[in-house]
Amino acid sequence: MKSLGDIKGKILGFGGVYSNFQALESLKAYADGADIPPQNIFCTGDIAGYCAQPEECVQLAKSWGINCIAGNVELQLASGEDDCGCDFDEGSRCDVFSRQWYPYAQSKLSSDSIQWMKSLPEHLTFNYYGKTVVMVHGSYSGTSDFIFKSTPWREKLNHLKATGADIILAGHCGLPFKDEKDRFLWLNAGVIGMPANDGETAVWFMEMNEDQSVIHHQLKYDHITANRLMIKNKLPEAYAKTLVTGIWDNCEILPEIETVAQGRKIEL
Repeated sequence: MKSLGDIKGKILGFGGVYSNFQALESLKAYADGADIPPQNIFCTGDIAGYCAQPEECVQLAKSWGINCIAGNVELQLASGEDDCGCDFDEGSRCDVFSRQWYPYAQSKLSSDSIQWMKSLPEHLTFNYYGKTVVMVHGSYSGTSDFIFKSTPWREKLNHLKATGADIILAGHCGLPFKDEKDRFLWLNAGVIGMPANDGETAVWFMEMNEDQSVIHHQLKYDHITANRLMIKNKLPEAYAKTLVTGIWDNCEILPEIETVAQGRKIEL
């Protein structure tokens, strides 16, 4: 757990770049245009992943100087492991696809990028206008845990209490949401590397204001180029297709509530 002390002003949160350089460039352009400084920008991990430009994404995040935590992909790559650590069921479609994109990412990343990944903390905490914010990738106890909007509140509350957080900002599950009860808040900014299974090519990030109000935004980017680069580099065609359809190849990781919402517009 790395502490950043007090953070003032609007903050921007995002996750799951998944080697989608076109999306990361578009997000940086948005942040620059909105005058949000790097110290107020937070990434929940998994900068490398399914798409075609892992090295470019890591180097941009590094040079940008934003706050990042390690996702399961960073932890595995930094340790030289031979799988992504996504906790997919063995033999599932996601597991099979990871055997294509993970070795590709390994082969493209420089030693400088790997060293940067090794420097990332697993959790960050900071004070935000009287609230304690803790960043996790999956959950506090498990980097690869999938926490969704439909996940029982008692499970979220356990992590909030364990960290002493008023607000948890998490990633990993791929879907944006906000879940609030009593004085506690669980946020997922969504991911920018893949659509949110909602039938739209735009991806998701979030902003939080001084009064702790949260706004989720959709981000448009050059998804056609991202798609073509995946195909050119022989990465999973199903994931490349998702970039242009907005629909996931499968719902293996999703609970029933999120599964039946496939293809529906997300209202946040």
